[in-house]
Amino acid sequence: MASSLTKEPVPPGTPGGSEKTFFGHPRGLATLFMTEMWERFSYYGMRALLPLYLVAPGGLNMNAATATAIYSVYLSLVYLLTLPGGWFADRVLGPRKTVAYAGLIIMLGHLTLALPGSGTFFAGLGLVAIGSGLLKANISTMVGHLYKGTNDPRRDGGFTVFYIGINVGAFAAPLIIGTVGEKVNWHLGFALAALGMALGLAQFLLGRRHLSTESDVVPTPLSPAERNATLRQSALWAVVAAVFYGIVVGTGHYTLNWLLVPITVLGLIIPVLVIARIKRDKELDATEQSKMSAYIWFFVAAAVFWMIYDQGGSTLSIFAESSADNSVFGWEFPVSWYQSVNPVLIMALAPVFAWAWLALNRRGKEPSTIVKFSSSLVLVGASFFLFLAPLSIAEGGHKAAALWLVAIYFTQTVGELMLSPVGLSVTTKMAPAKYASQMMGVWFLAVTAGDATTGLLSIAGVDLNTKGVVALEATLAVVAGFAVWMYRGKVKKMMGDVH
Repeated sequence: MASSLTKEPVPPGTPGGSEKTFFGHPRGLATLFMTEMWERFSYYGMRALLPLYLVAPGGLNMNAATATAIYSVYLSLVYLLTLPGGWFADRVLGPRKTVAYAGLIIMLGHLTLALPGSGTFFAGLGLVAIGSGLLKANISTMVGHLYKGTNDPRRDGGFTVFYIGINVGAFAAPLIIGTVGEKVNWHLGFALAALGMALGLAQFLLGRRHLSTESDVVPTPLSPAERNATLRQSALWAVVAAVFYGIVVGTGHYTLNWLLVPITVLGLIIPVLVIARIKRDKELDATEQSKMSAYIWFFVAAAVFWMIYDQGGSTLSIFAESSADNSVFGWEFPVSWYQSVNPVLIMALAPVFAWAWLALNRRGKEPSTIVKFSSSLVLVGASFFLFLAPLSIAEGGHKAAALWLVAIYFTQTVGELMLSPVGLSVTTKMAPAKYASQMMGVWFLAVTAGDATTGLLSIAGVDLNTKGVVALEATLAVVAGFAVWMYRGKVKKMMGDVH
């Protein structure tokens, strides 16, 4: 990426016009681009291997339901931890130091995953989840710090370049880490993920001098009294957890569900409590309260969407491993390669969608946010109706063609482009001023709620790879999409001046 550093001019009036740039953007964007690219490389590589390793005879040899539960609980935990991750940067270390420690924790987590044994494996998953929660909440904030104010004309483009880094890493990871993990050695694949994060951390540390000094600032540091109270409360809960699980293990009652069920329940309860706390805040004026009421519609819709969408890495992968013909023109490819379909489609289709929205807007025909959301739900439901075809083929004792799965991922990606970037935008627009910095964490809690629901179903023994369950989920999404569309007028009224 060093060759991309240029002396290109920047728009008049923007700061740093005489400094070296990264495609016309502040040089620090190169540091954050590469850090995020390698972090996503490690994360998505491990994620592509995770469900396959859990069910493989040479892995942990679990059944599909348990593997799906672990995968779903892990994803929900990653997004749940973005809230304390943002709090930690705001109150304790600041974004830059928090991201540095996060990279180290993620790297150690992947190294722990590379060790044989189920005990160290789950410890590794926990470390990766903690590190990802710390990093995800703060590295995007640091991109914003590179630009002086919201009126810098390069700002939106900078986030676009940064988003490309995410998808480049996500695309390459299954092809490299997945191949090594499936075809050579599972633990070597996890070790490659650790190497990717090590490269990202090295890039971050070497390039930190190009970052904004604002990223070193702790916005609202804890007072000595607050710090002591936080430490006491944390220690108390740690002791309670240690005593509780010590008793469970000591009496011989411990099973994996003693760990999975509490996390899953928290993944459903915490989003509800967070939104309820904001809604009950009497300092919000009537307009803000109305917008929060409208936002609940978007939040629930997103939770339903992610519940189905994120099964692309678990339910669909496990189906592909056992029941799909994973080959093209007679050439067989690793199952983990399916996880590269979404990022390459995102990179191909995102510019098309951006152009389409602008073109429709100029003609006064751009769909409203609520219509985009309802369409995304119908599309993700349609993807699972498509899933019924390969399930039927497999029931007949045949292998389903790989193109069926590609069609499912394509439909889900189109739905994602109608929900994910739109959801991020509407979150910033509808956030009450008091909770402006916290609402992005609230948006990620929709992912937590969706994945926690999938985890709870799997823990309850529901086989998500059956036609009946898949059809039920597909119907739920489509019905939810139509319900959102039918009430679009009411929701638009509650949104006030947000369109």
